[in-house]
Amino acid sequence: MNHNQETTYYSLLGLHPSASVIDIRRAYRELSKVYHPDTAELPDPVATAKFQAINEAYATLSSPDKRLNYDIKIGYSRFSVIQIPSDLDHPVHKPYDYSKSMYLDASDRPLSPGEIFALFILGLTFIGCFGLAIAISILRGDPL
Repeated sequence: MNHNQETTYYSLLGLHPSASVIDIRRAYRELSKVYHPDTAELPDPVATAKFQAINEAYATLSSPDKRLNYDIKIGYSRFSVIQIPSDLDHPVHKPYDYSKSMYLDASDRPLSPGEIFALFILGLTFIGCFGLAIAISILRGDPL
């Protein structure tokens, strides 16, 4: 895909470069339904080209490493440059909303059955070790 000033992967998906992973996934799903060659009302070559461009954009923006490299390539930085505001009564930038972070927080999703099982085994191991330490202490005659 040819990159020029107006066409970026973000603009293809209709997003700002600060979009979260969830926003990127949502935009990709909506656009892939619209431009899928089997369901699009556009001519097949046009729909296929649009669909491939959207897939390429999603493949890059959904991978943290590829996205970082792409952001550097287009000159976007997630970090604000410190500037002295001209009017100190009115801040220049709004505070950063960490809820729109690029990475998903583990607390944003329920635990999988495998994670629950691992926590259960970890708990049993802890209780078993604690019980073993008490039993050895009692058998040796050591005071608790």
